[in-house]
Amino acid sequence: MWGGRFSEAPSDVMQRFNASIGFDQRLAAEDIAGSRAHATMLASQGIISEADRDAILSGLEQVETEIAEGRFKFSEALEDIHMNVEGRLAELIGDAAGRLHTGRSRNDQVATDFKLWVRGTLDGLIEATRDWQKALVTLAADHVGTVMPGFTHLQPATPVTFAHHLLAYAEMAERDLSRYADARARLNECPLGAAALAGTSHPIDREMTAKALGFYRPTANSLDSVSSRDFALEALSAASLGAITLSRFAEEVIIWSTAAFGFVKCSDAFSTGSSIMPQKRNPDAAELLRGKTGRVIGAFNTLAVTMKGLPLAYSKDMQEDKEPVFDALDTLGACLTIAAGVTGSLIVNKDTMKAAAGVGYTTAVDLADWLVRELNIPFREAHHVVGRLVATAEKTGTDLHELSDEALKAAHPELTGKVREAVTVEASVAARKHIGGPAPDAVNRELVKWQARLALK
Repeated sequence: MWGGRFSEAPSDVMQRFNASIGFDQRLAAEDIAGSRAHATMLASQGIISEADRDAILSGLEQVETEIAEGRFKFSEALEDIHMNVEGRLAELIGDAAGRLHTGRSRNDQVATDFKLWVRGTLDGLIEATRDWQKALVTLAADHVGTVMPGFTHLQPATPVTFAHHLLAYAEMAERDLSRYADARARLNECPLGAAALAGTSHPIDREMTAKALGFYRPTANSLDSVSSRDFALEALSAASLGAITLSRFAEEVIIWSTAAFGFVKCSDAFSTGSSIMPQKRNPDAAELLRGKTGRVIGAFNTLAVTMKGLPLAYSKDMQEDKEPVFDALDTLGACLTIAAGVTGSLIVNKDTMKAAAGVGYTTAVDLADWLVRELNIPFREAHHVVGRLVATAEKTGTDLHELSDEALKAAHPELTGKVREAVTVEASVAARKHIGGPAPDAVNRELVKWQARLALK
């Protein structure tokens, strides 16, 4: 492709080191789409003839078919997807193929291809996130009244409902989804026409190619167009946060699946056994969700380090952008699919959850709130009163609702057995019916919103 300048071919080792066709062949569909738009624009502007345009479009269609059917022979000697497509096009239509590259460079070509791929992949991540949310909301709808312990520091804190806990992840996933959408919106400007770095002297119509490829507009600066990969970094940043959401969910499924907790069981479809211990049932799907998060975060770091010291405009270092992005976004897409499957097939042990909800004096704050509400005691004083009652309960091996009238009065003279109604786990949950609370009434209101948003009802 640059034979006019060089007197000898690259060495075999350099050819292998320099080639990217081993991975950027994934951009074939995007590359062909960009070439169609570019050829059509060139003809519209009178830069190439309509006959050459028609030949190019016909040849590109055949190349696309060959790739789709697995008949296309990718060549390392042609380095990348761009030259592989153009090389085959030349075999098919002759000299007209050489006119396709008029007014463009591989620099703006690859930036356009890569943006198109990332854009389409973000659309897929948005859809996959919605599928996981549907699984979360569907499961939550069956467990509005299922009481479980809420935790801080992984210690029992206050009773909540399983539905409320699941909807927390639906909210987290919604923010992840919004970040994918934001990244998509920001990348949706077309680099095509920036050429190598300074545009072209040909009278191209960049608005036409941008519109043809579904971009909002052309990029505004030719140097920025070919030298920036912040769109990929932003996609990886959003993907990293999304993977972290999945990892936290997976960690809880793993904990809940242990014999010590026994809250849930992963279905056979998302569990594995042991090669030596016949009794084992391992939540491997959840463990892999947790483990693969490191790959996604690592991809962001890889590309950030690649880009951090590059001067404008294009440098060959940027060839290293695609592999980590491909791997990370592929991984996240697979993880979202697995998360939806794990969620939808969880087997929930309601009785175990309810029993655990009252362990550890989880209704202590309800007792303090009762003192504030019924006896008009300042909260800090109520906190100390209940602290003494918890200490008494620990010494006597009883729960708060089992304390004697004498123990209650010893902590505060106006404290009577009436308070016992407020310190059951059911009462604790039901009292928290404000916006964002775990009470069944509050959760049902949220479920109605989620079901409408996800078109579940």
